[in-house]
Amino acid sequence: MELANQRLIDVTGGVNFRELGGYPTTSGQTVKWHRVIRTASLAALTDADQAHLVNYGIRLDVDFRSNTEVAAAPDRIPAQITYRHLPVFKEDETDNSKSNEQIRNELGMTEQTGHDEMLKVYRHMVMDGQSQAAYQAFFAALLTTGETDEGLLFHCTAGKDRTGMGAALFLGALGVDQATIKQDYLMTNQLTKRQVQTRLNEARQAGLNAEMLDSLRSLITVSGDYFDTGLATIRENYGDLQTYLNQALAVSDHDLADLKTLYLDN
Repeated sequence: MELANQRLIDVTGGVNFRELGGYPTTSGQTVKWHRVIRTASLAALTDADQAHLVNYGIRLDVDFRSNTEVAAAPDRIPAQITYRHLPVFKEDETDNSKSNEQIRNELGMTEQTGHDEMLKVYRHMVMDGQSQAAYQAFFAALLTTGETDEGLLFHCTAGKDRTGMGAALFLGALGVDQATIKQDYLMTNQLTKRQVQTRLNEARQAGLNAEMLDSLRSLITVSGDYFDTGLATIRENYGDLQTYLNQALAVSDHDLADLKTLYLDN
């Protein structure tokens, strides 16, 4: 069956499921469709969703979540898809898996607390040794899977921060311009609007005040500030993305050339 080239992947048991194909690069090429998908949790996938992923060509599931998150909500994937656990953080620093009570107790929220916390998360995500090891292994998986023409899916809990950075690094390595990558990153806010509102309503009912709600919103959405902070941290410490990929993630120039051969149409 011929599959349509479309940004959003049709699943009923998941959110923020989308393609990274179709984006243009600065060299005039285009990222191949049906090869790499980014998403949120796979814990609620239906049998039909799982069959759809197999039909789509997905053969590797890369999970960026912590051990605690995985234990609480393990992925539901069929036998045809191989599972790979590459925790970006030891614990969920993005707070997406935490209860309202945990967040209130830990942050003692002011209006700006959540925003400031997320800026710290993005700096840490770029510079932390465990994060770098996880993204290094992610690129190794992209190279291996790409050679077999099979599809790869990667995700965290909300599919926004650890997954968003993974997508930014992958698309940046292929030569997609920063404005396009940022647009893809910010798409999360459109696709999770209903879930965010539900979470805020629950938090309001649990007694969080207006400042705490503003701060919680910062924790459970994405912001251009977060994206810019991540890339600025790369520039400040490595000069540019290619040097970061080379030095921090051990993605060689040869690897970068191979990625472009594997994942770009002429």
